[in-house]
Amino acid sequence: MFDTDEYELKMQAAVEHFEAELKKVRTGRAHPTMLDGIQVEAYGALVPLNQVANVTAPEPQMLLISPFDPSQVPVIAAAIRADQSLGFNPSDDGRVVRVPVPPLTEERRKLLVKQTGEKVEDARIALRNIRQDALKDVKRLKDGKELSEDDAKRAEKAVDDAIATFNGSIDALFKAKEQDILTI
Repeated sequence: MFDTDEYELKMQAAVEHFEAELKKVRTGRAHPTMLDGIQVEAYGALVPLNQVANVTAPEPQMLLISPFDPSQVPVIAAAIRADQSLGFNPSDDGRVVRVPVPPLTEERRKLLVKQTGEKVEDARIALRNIRQDALKDVKRLKDGKELSEDDAKRAEKAVDDAIATFNGSIDALFKAKEQDILTI
């Protein structure tokens, strides 16, 4: 019998990656994970922002970044300003960096939904690739007479059922995020 657990784990990982990508998409409220993609030049190397500072959201429209080393404040502010996709304009007072999160315009909301839709397609492509790998293995085992015709059909159906389930998860996550983005 063909074991689909390995492929289901890969599918689960693809959905979890998609969920992590969704967290980076900006909604109208400030959230510390909005800055997860920011890389800061610190001590001669590029490191993620969360390794050189604490990121908090003390207010719904404000992010507060407290660097572990105060000399990193201007570098952190420059790194955030350099990421044009976020559209943030941080200010610093020498000790902390404040990032006001401006309210989203209707046009910007629609653009974010479109970008999120592209992430959905990327996740679906990842699932399709996993499905193709699983079906190749089924065919290889069937051709090698290690799997009967009926078992091969059952395995293909199990893989397709798993794909349908994970695609449903992606759709549900997307619908929730879309609702979050469009809510004013």
